[in-house]
Amino acid sequence: MNLQKIEDEALHLPKEERVQLIQRLVLSLDSPSEEELRSDWLLEARRRGDEIDNGTVQTVSGEEVMRKARALIK
Repeated sequence: MNLQKIEDEALHLPKEERVQLIQRLVLSLDSPSEEELRSDWLLEARRRGDEIDNGTVQTVSGEEVMRKARALIK
């Protein structure tokens, strides 16, 4: 199936289906690849580790995080 045929068929879809198709196509352009995600998370983990090692951020225990979260939802 060539691009012109796909376009012709898409233009004959009901409006709601065209909207869904547009959304899916746009999301497919914006989504990073698995490799990009893996690389981004590795960089973020290294950055956060460096902040902890350098003392520029203070760590918070899991128990403290949960206590604060529970207090916020009450």
